[in-house]
Amino acid sequence: MSDGYRLLSYRDAAGHSRAGVLVGDRVHPAADLLADTPEASSVIGLLKIWDQAHPRLHAAAKAPRSGGTPLSDVAVLAPVLYPGALFCAGANYWDHLEEMAEIAKRTTGKAPSMTKGAEPWFFMKTAAGSIVGPDAPVRLPNFSKQVDWEAEIGVVIARPTRNISEKAALDAVAGYLIVNDLSARDLMKREGTPFIYDWVGQKCFEDGAPMGPWLTPAAYIKDPNDLPIKLWVNGVLKQNSNTGRMVHSMAEQIAYISRHVTLQPGDVIATGTPAGVGMPRGEFLKIGDVVKIEIGECGTLTNHMVADSG
Repeated sequence: MSDGYRLLSYRDAAGHSRAGVLVGDRVHPAADLLADTPEASSVIGLLKIWDQAHPRLHAAAKAPRSGGTPLSDVAVLAPVLYPGALFCAGANYWDHLEEMAEIAKRTTGKAPSMTKGAEPWFFMKTAAGSIVGPDAPVRLPNFSKQVDWEAEIGVVIARPTRNISEKAALDAVAGYLIVNDLSARDLMKREGTPFIYDWVGQKCFEDGAPMGPWLTPAAYIKDPNDLPIKLWVNGVLKQNSNTGRMVHSMAEQIAYISRHVTLQPGDVIATGTPAGVGMPRGEFLKIGDVVKIEIGECGTLTNHMVADSG
């Protein structure tokens, strides 16, 4: 860890989720660092007072400190439990657009445009029903045989944000984390309906949004538009790109959504995935597979695939 602290959620000895502050390789309860601050019990609470909480946490991380629990001994959960909204950008990396062009043509009957659209495009995923944390098992849905991986950098909103300009949009960001936007490709299209794509069917299912391992405060990331993003399946590199290859930047995405709704503290925007997903090659996840994602300054998110016995 190169700077400051990282914010995470963990399970305490009683089984409750708590906000933790990772300094070096040790986790400190946020409530211990921010005395007399009821909001410090959860990451969502801290995000609601981010302008006050972050400077205090930064100062605490810089001060000499003993105690804490080794990270390896902590049951780390998804950082944000749970976002009020999980927005997901679609078709937002140029290299991913190129690899999916033929599939889109077969689905819609026409080739997609390779010119930049006037505005970004979004769908939404379920939050509490789909978000799981680092090292959590991911249940592959029984109704799909074509679950695909999608490494994405997620933007976490710091404060209520409405009608913000692109120039100021990144000021609304508390920090960044990793999202794996798992997708059931065999449910993309539903025949016999007036619509082409089934976004709930292909995107919303149990454990369909692994997230973590922690929130890296925006103050510690020099340029979020220039971060390496990589994904491996069983140790084989599948995605290897950079956030600078987005079609619509993070600032454009924040500004667009804020014109429609007020973004709230803790809302997450998954900003799109680069090339290297499995569908163009006919490769999909199976029970026993291990998916690892690394994004610069954001850590590593690892999950293993298991059967859904529910």
